[in-house]
Amino acid sequence: MVSDTRRLVITGVVQGVWYRGSMVAKANQLGVTGWVRNRRDGSVEAVVSGRSEQVEAILDWARRGPPGARVVRVAVEPAEGRFLGFEQRPTA
Repeated sequence: MVSDTRRLVITGVVQGVWYRGSMVAKANQLGVTGWVRNRRDGSVEAVVSGRSEQVEAILDWARRGPPGARVVRVAVEPAEGRFLGFEQRPTA
């Protein structure tokens, strides 16, 4: 299996709107592994890994987010890592 891993930094109104919890649920639904956390600057950071079509699907979701979120930008860059599941991590 060819794996695609990306680091995302999501900006806008993305804290206090259940963005992380919703991303965990969506990632589990799609079979994506990795993690998500709030950042002290008000953004949300995530690393997502899976087949290319899975990663594209979570990227599409990340650009919208849950109801209540107002995503302004999703910066995407290549990343590395192997993950067993998808977890919510503490703020960094």
